[in-house]
Amino acid sequence: MSNTDESKAANDLMDAMDETMKRLQEKFQTISEELESRLNEMGTRIVDLEKNVTELMDQAGMDEQSRSK
Repeated sequence: MSNTDESKAANDLMDAMDETMKRLQEKFQTISEELESRLNEMGTRIVDLEKNVTELMDQAGMDEQSRSK
């Protein structure tokens, strides 16, 4: 194999590695954004659930002392 062939093979390999890294970075970014969005949604749902439980407890006539036991 000549130096030119080796150089081309090395460049091809570098290009393939660069493309693979670019795709992996894009996938990681997408997954990170989806995870952050889902965590935010879950946090909102937990807050809403806490509010609903408090409202139900109030409707059932439970006072603050009963809740803390």
